[in-house]
Amino acid sequence: MTIACLIPAWNEAARIGGVLQAAQDHPLIDELLVIDDGSTDATAEVAHQHGARVLATPGNIGKTAALAHGLRQTDAEHVLLLDADLLGLTAADITALLRPVIEHRAVATISLRGNAPRTWRLIGIDYISGERVIPRALLVAHLVALEALPRFGFEVFLNRLLIAAKAPVEIVRWPNVASPSKAAKRGRLAGLRADAAMMTDIFRTISPWQALVQIRALRALAPTTR
Repeated sequence: MTIACLIPAWNEAARIGGVLQAAQDHPLIDELLVIDDGSTDATAEVAHQHGARVLATPGNIGKTAALAHGLRQTDAEHVLLLDADLLGLTAADITALLRPVIEHRAVATISLRGNAPRTWRLIGIDYISGERVIPRALLVAHLVALEALPRFGFEVFLNRLLIAAKAPVEIVRWPNVASPSKAAKRGRLAGLRADAAMMTDIFRTISPWQALVQIRALRALAPTTR
């Protein structure tokens, strides 16, 4: 089984180093790819310093199209998706996310971070988590569709594919891993606008009712949370 780690990043020079430190030289990762989505800071330079292969997008095209770009640049059997701003990520966390797929206990895994919204932690799933392990074959037939999606439509589109395939999923708890709020990164007002834009993109991809249906279906595919 070959595994490529894809990390989409936009202006994450201050945080991506910690994520790359956990991923670089990981014995289960064959390729480490950072998709630099039109950053205006030193994101690409930091990624190079940590031994990542950096793919530059033609301007700031958004997370979904950036991931499609990365998927076109690897032929690995599976992809490990990581957000670039994670705090507290370790190599052991990556191993925990990869192991259920490597051991054929699940087709895909989804992380549940320690600072995920309380509701998601109570029900045991974060349906829009950006940290996953999936077969690349599940997505390669849909790259054109991905490129046409809203900027933050990727996770719910992927959920749809997993549910349609009835793919067994395992939820992996990451109690010591956190994702900083957009307000913490950009300031309160800019952060609120960014959160609103993200939710708008998600609900342009699926309706709020479909989101509830996805959560229920994913819980059925992932009866246990480790």
